[in-house]
Amino acid sequence: MRKLTYFIACSIDGFIGDPDGDAAAMYPFVDEEFLEFLAAEYPETLPTQGRRPLGLDDLPNKRFDTVIQGRASYELALKEGVTSPYAHMRQYVASRTLEKSPDPAVEIIADDLTGKVRELKAEDGEFGIYLCGGSQVAGELIDEMDELVVKTYPVVLGSGMPMFGAGHAVGEFTLESVRAFGNGAVVRTYSRKR
Repeated sequence: MRKLTYFIACSIDGFIGDPDGDAAAMYPFVDEEFLEFLAAEYPETLPTQGRRPLGLDDLPNKRFDTVIQGRASYELALKEGVTSPYAHMRQYVASRTLEKSPDPAVEIIADDLTGKVRELKAEDGEFGIYLCGGSQVAGELIDEMDELVVKTYPVVLGSGMPMFGAGHAVGEFTLESVRAFGNGAVVRTYSRKR
């Protein structure tokens, strides 16, 4: 059974972006030390267009071969003219409003997101599934999450998009590891308590 991992950046107060989903306030914390960590431990989480200028295009996938994004997360790439932000993985976008994918490499999941995730988790394979973002999508899929990797940046947003959209049941996780960085960022990894 493959794992679903919610790999997410957030502020100290638990927001993944401002009310419009913009996470620009957290970008300055992706410094050289943090980028080295991402390249070594989670290379596939770096979008394809970001990998090329950094000379990281040849990095093999280490943990994930599939990515699921919410519509708002995907639209951030579309605004930049990028229709296939994770070309090095299978790409899905959970959306009830996007009628057609703008790219043949990106499949839209319009309904039964949980069913599709269960289908993907049941596939054979050594790699897991990366849940890239989307507050509402994370809230909807919390019962399917096997692991949380929370990158907390030392900034307080005050309001915005929470890590998990409303309407989900309580889920318990066990802390597996904590790594602190010189810039004040902390990465915590949790596994689902079964």
